Parts: sequence; structure tokens; C-alpha cells
Amino acid sequence: MRLRFIMAGVLVTVLVAGGVIWLLRDQRSAEADFLAAWEKNDYATMRTLVKDPPKDFDKQYERFRTKQKLTSARFELIEDDRFRATLKGAVDWSYEGRLRLDEPWTPADIHPDLTAGRSFEVVTRKPETAPITASDGSRIDGSDVPGSVQQLAEGLRETFAARLTGSASTKLNLLEAGKLVKTMAERGKTQGKPLKTTIDLTVHRAGASALEGVTKNASLVALRPSTGEILAVVNKPGGFNRALLGKYPPGSTFKVVTASALVAGGVEPDKTVSCPPEQNIGGFPFHNAGFHDYGTLSFRDAFAHSCNTTFGSMGVEELGSSRLGEVAASFGFGAPITPGVPAVRAEFPEAKDDTDLASASIGQGRVLASPLNMATVAAAIADGTWRPPRLVAADLVPDGGAAPRKLEASVVRALRSLMPAVISEGTAHSVRFPSGTAGKTGTAEYGEGKEPPAHSWFIGYKGDLAFAVIVEGAGAGAAVAAPVAARFLAGLE
Repeated sequence: MRLRFIMAGVLVTVLVAGGVIWLLRDQRSAEADFLAAWEKNDYATMRTLVKDPPKDFDKQYERFRTKQKLTSARFELIEDDRFRATLKGAVDWSYEGRLRLDEPWTPADIHPDLTAGRSFEVVTRKPETAPITASDGSRIDGSDVPGSVQQLAEGLRETFAARLTGSASTKLNLLEAGKLVKTMAERGKTQGKPLKTTIDLTVHRAGASALEGVTKNASLVALRPSTGEILAVVNKPGGFNRALLGKYPPGSTFKVVTASALVAGGVEPDKTVSCPPEQNIGGFPFHNAGFHDYGTLSFRDAFAHSCNTTFGSMGVEELGSSRLGEVAASFGFGAPITPGVPAVRAEFPEAKDDTDLASASIGQGRVLASPLNMATVAAAIADGTWRPPRLVAADLVPDGGAAPRKLEASVVRALRSLMPAVISEGTAHSVRFPSGTAGKTGTAEYGEGKEPPAHSWFIGYKGDLAFAVIVEGAGAGAAVAAPVAARFLAGLE
């Protein structure tokens, strides 16, 4: 007797009682061929291997793939006509099925639970966005907070989108006549994580209140010097975040940096210096505000009275562009600022000549900074270390931010003597500040003409609070920005 069987593509002779059996087996079964074609979405080959395929055979398999948004599918024969499907797509899952190639084809050949009236559907539900909160835990991502705070929340929502939104929940459902039969597989959602900011709404409200009545574009930034935490960002009007993105000549507020460089070079606060009303430096005339002649006075008093001629000439004669730039860098100039929302870096370009350097020494020319940048300058004197400003926890700051930079002890001691003098007897002496305030006025000219327009600046600190105020085109810092700063501090007492 001779029997024929499908085997590994070769003829095998077997001796048995009564005769010889020839075993012949094909290397790949029809089931294996079908599954291999299925993996490649080769519906034409699949159709040739089944019995009585329907007209919509291809569409049914294509619907099975597209409804699940499959990115890959693996099918393996596990025994006889049984197979295991491993699917990756909107939901990753697997199941076991059976191929009955010698029987009329039915949807159950795709999945055991499929019938003519059933189909798969993917249902996705997005998680709720986690809250953004102030430092006290109150939400700041709604419409019931000040516009400047809403603006920050929008920026933070964009920066920390992945953290706040988490991931969606996805279910693969089996439906019949549009109704749920059962859920075949599910991928659970990942909840978003709340984002706690450093914003102190009490400090913010005090800043907003201090700017009431100011009719020109203005902003106020407040920081905690010991940590770099941003406590308040107020822009008036809203729309443009000038506090973090505005670039302005810092004017005489930059003399904090120049004075630091001079002190580090050996200049004592009591050193006698000259402050003529006007002085030619590099072929260009520099003058004090109102062409005031202060004659001979101490370096401390020259700082307090914001002598342009003193600082312009000393910047050229005793510092040089390289040294002043080096000290400016220790106050964050040139460093990337990544508080959690977009912010510009302060700029101190290398001086082209003596005139350019003299201009830079008094915060004019090509030196540019935002109110946030200048608030960190005041904060560095208050704490003794320049710290990168941040709106969120330090470990969440994008790119890690710039590194803190400790100032020389002699510089800190000297500036803590110079900045209070601005309040007690200098340019801001007529403004009523709370006791313990230290600061620096700034009148930053821009544009052309004999009397060019100027931005009004004031930066300062009191205890573990540092701040910067700018009012665009408002003139003298002592006349406009300084009173705003005084109202701000009074509102916190």
C-alpha cells in the first residue's frame, strides 16, 4: 500500500508491515501561506487560499486593519489551523483564532467574535489637562486671574504640554448595530501632572496696583533673590510680554554692573572722583542729566547721583571692553534665560571704540536688557549670587538654565553701600521708599535729537525681594519708575 502525506518538501521512505509508505510534505502549509500574506496585506494571495471568498473579502480585511489604526501585525501558526495574532496600533493586543480554509469563509476567520453585523471601533478619550497653580496652590490657568498671569500660564502650557496633558485612554470595542458588545482591549490614560509655579499672587497684585494710573507701556518684575523664583510679572497693557521679551537700553541701572567691575578692580566707595557736567570721550560729548556739575565727590556719591561723565570715563580708563564684558557676564549678560516661558537674554556686545565703551558703561549704545534681566542684577546684589530666574521648580527648567554665579564679597559689600545711597541722598531721594530699600534709577535714551526720548527705569531690592520697573518713553527714572517701585513695596507692607 502507498500513501502520500505532505512533509518537509522531500520524499521520505518508511518501511512498515505490508509495504512501503512514501511520505511527501510541502514545506509551507496553506495556513502558513495565508498568514504570511495577511502580514503583508496581500489580499489577492489570501483570496486564492480560502473557500468561497465574498465580494467584499478585501474590504473586510482592510477595514479590520484601518479601524484599529494598525502599524504592524504578526500572525503565527500555533497548531494545525490555529493561529495567534499580535497587533500594534491604537491599542496593542493579541488574540487566538482559527483558519478553516476548507470551509466557506466567514468573518470569524478574521476574529472568532466577528460576524456579518459586527465591527471594531477605536474610541479615544483625552484626559483633562492638569492645573497650573501659583505658589500657594491656587489655579492661574483660568479666566479669573489677571491678564499678565494668564499670559504666563499660556506660555507654560505650551512648554510643559506633555506634563500637563498626559496621554489619552484608548479602547478597542466590538460593536453590533452601533452598540457595544464588549471591549476587546484597552490602553489606560496617563494623567497629566499639575504644574506649580513660583508666582505669588499677593506680590503680583501689589505690582499691578502700583502701575495703576501709568498711561504709557510699562512692566514690573519681582524675584526672590535667594532662589531666583519669579514672584510677579506685570505688563501694562497686555498682549506683549515686555517684561520678559522686551529689549531696552538699561540706562543708568547698568551702572550697578559697571560699579561692580570698578570695585572688583580696586576702586573704593570713598575714592575721590570727578563729575563734570560734560566730558568728551572718544570724540563724543557725554553729559550728566540736566548738565549738572557735581565737581569732585566720592565714588559712592557719583553712583548715587548717577554721574554719566564719571562712569563713562572710568569705564574707558580703568576697565576696557573685555573686563566690563566679563563682569557683565557674571550678572547674566549673554546667558540663556529659560524660566519656563520664552525670555530674551541680556546683550553686551564688545565695544568698537572708546565712545562705544563709554556708552556701554552707562547702559546706553548697544547694551540691551529686559526688565527680567535687570531684576536679576538687583537680586544678585541682594543675595551675593546671580541666579537664573525661573517660574517653576529648578529641576523642571528647560535645558537646566544658566548656572548661578557667586559675586566677589568686596563687590557685594560695596554695592550694598552704594545702592541704598541712591534712596537716601541720590537721584531717588525725593521718593518715599520703605525703610531698607536699595536701588538704582535709570534714564535710558533712545532715538535721535538733542533731547531724545527716554525710558524710565528703576531696579532695586528690599530683603529677599528684588524687582525692576520700566515705563516706556516716560523720561527720568526718578520721576516715574521710582514712584511705581515705591508704591509696589508699600503695597506689600
